[in-house]
Amino acid sequence: MNRIVKILGVALCSLLLTLGLTPVLVAQGEPLSVQLIALNDFHGNLEPANLTFTMPDGQRIPAGGAEYLATHIRQLRQKNPRTLLVSAGDAIGATPLLSALFHDEPTIQALDAMQMAVNAVGNHEFDQGYVELLRLQKGGCHPQDGCGQRPRFGGAKFQYLAANVIDEKSGQPILPPYKIYTFDGVKIAFIGMTLADTPKIVSPKGIVGLRFQNEADTVNALVPELKKQGIKAIVVLVHEGGLPTGGYNECPQLSGAIVDIVKRTDPEVDLFITGHTHQAYNCVLDGRVVTSAASFGRLVTEIHLTLDRRTRDVRAVAANNRIVTQDVPKDRALTRLINQYKALADPLANRVIGQLTADLLRTASASGEMPLGNLIADAQLAATQAPDQGGAVVAFMNPGGIRAELSAGNVTYGQAFAVQPFGNNLVTMTLTGAQIKDLLEQQFDNPVVGQNRILQVSQGFAYRWSAAAPAGQRVQSITLNGQPLVPTQTYRVTVNSFLADGGDNFTVLRQGQDRRGGVVDLVALEAYFRSRSPLAPPRLGRITN
Repeated sequence: MNRIVKILGVALCSLLLTLGLTPVLVAQGEPLSVQLIALNDFHGNLEPANLTFTMPDGQRIPAGGAEYLATHIRQLRQKNPRTLLVSAGDAIGATPLLSALFHDEPTIQALDAMQMAVNAVGNHEFDQGYVELLRLQKGGCHPQDGCGQRPRFGGAKFQYLAANVIDEKSGQPILPPYKIYTFDGVKIAFIGMTLADTPKIVSPKGIVGLRFQNEADTVNALVPELKKQGIKAIVVLVHEGGLPTGGYNECPQLSGAIVDIVKRTDPEVDLFITGHTHQAYNCVLDGRVVTSAASFGRLVTEIHLTLDRRTRDVRAVAANNRIVTQDVPKDRALTRLINQYKALADPLANRVIGQLTADLLRTASASGEMPLGNLIADAQLAATQAPDQGGAVVAFMNPGGIRAELSAGNVTYGQAFAVQPFGNNLVTMTLTGAQIKDLLEQQFDNPVVGQNRILQVSQGFAYRWSAAAPAGQRVQSITLNGQPLVPTQTYRVTVNSFLADGGDNFTVLRQGQDRRGGVVDLVALEAYFRSRSPLAPPRLGRITN
């Protein structure tokens, strides 16, 4: 497609769709209209409880929930029989108890019920390793837990795409790199992939033998292959994103990794559907539409592709982010599915494990410290402090593993699970003081989502950091129980198994010696609540910026 024509078509159609008008086509020939409904970062949020979306004026409105999402999708399908539901990754992983308790099979079934077509793999699709991802695609009972009282899991009817995830032995993608759909003789190719930095943010043991390739290079290598098949309409589903300005349907500016990806990608690509950053935006970048629908199914992106039947290319793209409001009827099929699993999960989820005197938040201070992060680190230290449990003197918790907040009053197992849904075991290891210093310096060498990753620390450990200091010298005044950390002395340190394997790019932890496995992180948190309730949020001040 001529780039100038494309830019004009994109701008005109986007404006008209925003105004609720039908795009006007100036090119000759009868057009073909195809509708895409796009999701990203659903994370198994099947139930609507506590799901809200913040409007540009700061008002928070109820939004999301699979039963409402399915209804909105069905209503959009009624606009155009040529409709596909697509996803830019992280449909599973870091999911609430209702899905995670059953290894995310309920989420797969829910997306199948909504007639999902394709889903690009995201980093969270690898939370349980790529072998488990393949099981979710192909079907079968869980290798450890089996199928329980449920029928054998049949696998996803939709297709996972993994163009840039390569099996090093075969040299081939572990899942198809793209899928082609044909509408009235016109083919559209969907290329799906995750961010190249996935190895930095998942457990290394789950991706042994895999290579994650550059996003733009991967697409550029596939475009000639698609063109040989006569395909000129190309959509990229990529689990990488940006940080926008403006409202959820605007994009005055966009920064982040996706900007370079789009600019380096072959101009034959017509549309980028993105994710990972949990942001909502509707952009035109380098003449192409770039979208993201926030997270958790609170938004969907309605996209209209206008194709030329003669050239088989995209003439215009119009996109619109829509809030999944809860003022529509619930989809009955999704209600039945949710109720089926709730009957199994509720007795566990509703069990009270303790009490809080005030809300326990994960809002970070200027130093990166969180009240909830402090409490989790304290719980992990308490679980591994005894000599026969590891002999730990300090615990560190990654902020990305803290997925929800806790309200004052009774705390249930289900609520605690939402905070720590990954099921990581605790690992206690020996590090030198110098290695702990290196570990803390790696917090600032880790801008995967455009910001530092400040580890949460247990009580008795403290340090200062300065962003203005040179790299490798940003951490200062490290103390343990009031005493300076000695570089040559050894210390017993507890982290979760994700970090212990070098997750989040904290590679120093791979050097830890005399490792001892511990309980699951959630078990440690529950034990901490049970032995100390009612609990007050820990004070800040362990980390100083």
